[in-house]
Amino acid sequence: MFILPQWNVWRAEMQGKAALAQAENERKVLIEEAKARLESAKYYADGEIERARGVAEANRIIADGLGGPEGYLRYLWIQQLGENNQDVIYIPTEAGIPILEAGRTIEE
Repeated sequence: MFILPQWNVWRAEMQGKAALAQAENERKVLIEEAKARLESAKYYADGEIERARGVAEANRIIADGLGGPEGYLRYLWIQQLGENNQDVIYIPTEAGIPILEAGRTIEE
């Protein structure tokens, strides 16, 4: 009968040590996962920065080739007009005032 209480104490101590070791291992796993997520986020941010630099450089090259930012905006505007599926396009003329449909006849 003397051994049974000692056995219970030893078993409880071993269970406590096992639970502590498991908790420490789970904590280490969580820390490593957090480090991996942080590293992934840093690499993703670096990639986005490089992509933005590339886009900015491409826009600068195009704008310089078209005579500056206003030429580039005019180019984009003309491209948009070409992609537009409308039949009537109003283009500003003298003094920035468009000539409306004053002389247009209805065609059916």
